[in-house]
Amino acid sequence: MEKPKLGLIVREPYASFIVDGRKTWEIRKRQTRHRGPLGIITGGYLIGQANLLDVQGPFTVEELLAHPEKHLAEEAFLRAYAGEQPLYAWVLHNAFRYEKPLLIPKKPGRVMFVDLSEVWP
Repeated sequence: MEKPKLGLIVREPYASFIVDGRKTWEIRKRQTRHRGPLGIITGGYLIGQANLLDVQGPFTVEELLAHPEKHLAEEAFLRAYAGEQPLYAWVLHNAFRYEKPLLIPKKPGRVMFVDLSEVWP
């Protein structure tokens, strides 16, 4: 798989669940047009990547609760995160963890995505 040009910031333990292949849906409040390789960033490190195949939804929390094996999120977390908004499932495939994480320099304003085009050695 090619190196991703875009990275997604994901909190633990969900980032590890993704790169270890256990989590195949990343739940977000927004859709994205991006498809293809996506870096997984947590704690300031690029720890792996996955292929973003599709975005499904919008879903209610109740609809997502029917698929716990895909998102691995607890009901309380989903309800708190959603508030009154619908949620989307970013469908991930072929995820893997890098042998050595890559430090991502911090820049102000990064909330969800990181441009990785300048990161690769």
